[in-house]
Amino acid sequence: MADLNNARVLMIATDGFENDELFKPRQALIDAGAKVTLASISTDPIQGEKGGEKADTIAPDITLGDVDTEEFDALVIPGGVANPDKLRTQGRAVQIVEEFMDDGKIVAAICHGPWLLVEADVVDGRKVTSWPSIRTDLENAGADVVDEEVVVDGKLITSRKPDDIPAFNRAIIEALVEELAEA
Repeated sequence: MADLNNARVLMIATDGFENDELFKPRQALIDAGAKVTLASISTDPIQGEKGGEKADTIAPDITLGDVDTEEFDALVIPGGVANPDKLRTQGRAVQIVEEFMDDGKIVAAICHGPWLLVEADVVDGRKVTSWPSIRTDLENAGADVVDEEVVVDGKLITSRKPDDIPAFNRAIIEALVEELAEA
């Protein structure tokens, strides 16, 4: 089991996140010892969805406006259709992605989550994957889009769907272990 006791991970999400894509990576990171902070538009509980039905809720720890990206080693963006669609209209959410990418930190996005990467204009020339319906958006933003369980391009990690979560989690944890070893 990886020891991520010094790892600090930021997750950003809002209403409409895909339940498993938030809760499963979050739990895997916590189980590995990482401190995970969830940021959203407000600190009111946010509503997950699964199969088009309402699922679990979770209260964010902080607002997007309170995020200091210097305090974190990695960013995780869950999917769900509504979640990244809402987040990409939030200037601070887009800015957070830009700051993580500019600082060469780990950024992981699954399913529809890469929509936020498109909005932040950080996929040009990068190899990525995603849910099929946003692949054209990624290609139009200059990405090399492939259909694989998980794609690691430097410190950018992308995945396609809930079935890929185990591989997505492993890739994030491996990247954090490597990052902490270099620190």
